[in-house]
Amino acid sequence: MKEGKIYNVAGPVVKAKEMRGAKMYDLVRVGEEGLIGEIIELKEDTATIQVYEDTTGLKPGDKVINTGMPLSVELAPGLITSIYDGIQRPLPDIMEKSGDFIARGVEAEAIDKKKKWEFKPAVKENEHVRAGDVLGTVQETPVVEHRIMVPLDIEEGVVKSISKGKHTVEDTIAVLKVGKKEVKISMLQRWPVRIGRPFREKLPPTLPLINGQRVFDTFFPMAKGGTAAIPGGFGTGKTVSQHQLARWSDADIIIYIGCGERGNEMTEVLRDFPELKDPRTGQPLMNRTILIANTSNMPVAAREASVYTGITLAEYYRDMGYDVALMADSTSRWAEALREISGRLEEMPGEEGYPAYLASRLAGFYERAGRIKAICSNDREGSVSIIGAVSPPGGDFSEPVTQNTLRIVKVFWALDSDLADRRHFPSINWLRSYSLYLDRVRGWWESNVGKDWLELRNKAMALLQREDELQEIIRLVGPDALPPSDKAVLEGARTIREDFLQQNAYHEIDTFCPAGKQYEMLRIMLKFYELLDKFASSGHDFDRTKDLKCRAAIARMKTVPNEEWEKRFKEIEKEMEKEFKELEG
Repeated sequence: MKEGKIYNVAGPVVKAKEMRGAKMYDLVRVGEEGLIGEIIELKEDTATIQVYEDTTGLKPGDKVINTGMPLSVELAPGLITSIYDGIQRPLPDIMEKSGDFIARGVEAEAIDKKKKWEFKPAVKENEHVRAGDVLGTVQETPVVEHRIMVPLDIEEGVVKSISKGKHTVEDTIAVLKVGKKEVKISMLQRWPVRIGRPFREKLPPTLPLINGQRVFDTFFPMAKGGTAAIPGGFGTGKTVSQHQLARWSDADIIIYIGCGERGNEMTEVLRDFPELKDPRTGQPLMNRTILIANTSNMPVAAREASVYTGITLAEYYRDMGYDVALMADSTSRWAEALREISGRLEEMPGEEGYPAYLASRLAGFYERAGRIKAICSNDREGSVSIIGAVSPPGGDFSEPVTQNTLRIVKVFWALDSDLADRRHFPSINWLRSYSLYLDRVRGWWESNVGKDWLELRNKAMALLQREDELQEIIRLVGPDALPPSDKAVLEGARTIREDFLQQNAYHEIDTFCPAGKQYEMLRIMLKFYELLDKFASSGHDFDRTKDLKCRAAIARMKTVPNEEWEKRFKEIEKEMEKEFKELEG
């Protein structure tokens, strides 16, 4: 290990000399307490280091030790249910050592090295294996089977021995003959966070990521392996939307990164998730979740690293064949960390002081999403879906982080402060939001839910757009001056807005809406509009429709229990048709 000397300290950025031979992104230990840092700039024998801990007390002349290794995460059984900081230190262990606030220089093992896991081999002796092949499995939690894979740096080999039974993650569980040498394999692997894990083939995003939120699933769907952004000002419901997506997404593994958000919001996640029941398994949701907490009062450089830590863990489980959903809350705070470090490096600022490389860093993060075929000897598929919250100052979507994110992601869920003020949640603005996956996921919806799914969705969108146009006329002449057909449009759009797009995250039933229920709700609501329009067009007095009982029944559809909706919806539809016949008769 080579040793250098500090000659300049500026917040989280430290400059050291006598660092010849060091490489970019090498991990270093800074000062007497061995603070963790990473080399981000090299010039002759001078290295610029970003330190992931509080640098108070560091001074010129303090030593810097280069480990010669990049910042890496440990990959092994024991990751699921863990709560880490931005550089994969487990927060419960740190709390035991240093109390409620993280002390400087405190170290904690990312993976418990003493715990023994029951290893079940999946291959036999003398069997030929390739990189990425599963050697055996460990039941990590009641719902997640951890697959121990051949490390990706071993192209191929022959299993010389494999050991069944209880082992720690550092024990040798297999010996592979690779060429003329023998390689010992343990359950523990390491991977540099800034390098994406390779795969064999990228697959088209044709499977939707169903999350039980009607405005997301039906109106602006996301595909597995896709990318989405939720930008919105303060109080528009970004965090609750992220929590809902994390709770109800039909992904196998959830990774939630709180990068730079307020401590009380992260506290809610840490308190709620261990107590939440997973609707798919009946187990606690934490049994398939990893949390990474790097709140706004934690070191700024670790916030920058936290998203890379999270995405590397996501890629590891993707390679096992799982669908992983990663929530980053929020990428704006991450970009602010980049801006702060860039300012300390005295780099030329770009727009609004952000570094000129902001767009490429955002792209580098989001492009690690995707549905893939893993490197292995069979066709194992997995996916990483990234949902990033963006917190534009003052809700201004023209600021650089939002604009650069929009150029990269395929789904834009725009949160609207006006809707939030009217208590319309989720406050997704249906006129500003979009999804580029509509045609991709259409096949799944039409074959699994309803043949006219896209047609119904487009009809509903057209109705909402027509309502928006009519609002301009209403402001000028008032609603009473409108012809009956336009009144029918307003009533049909109001039904969709209030009874379909609004969803109560804290309601026992309405918090999650299955795909089939969403389709039938929309179909009945559009049928209600068609009956209204037909009634209006036939010259009847439109005001008579105000007393229809089916209006209340349609409004209550979202609270019909998920096991009863098919029967109840048929009854509602029959009652609705009967009422309109009586009205016309």
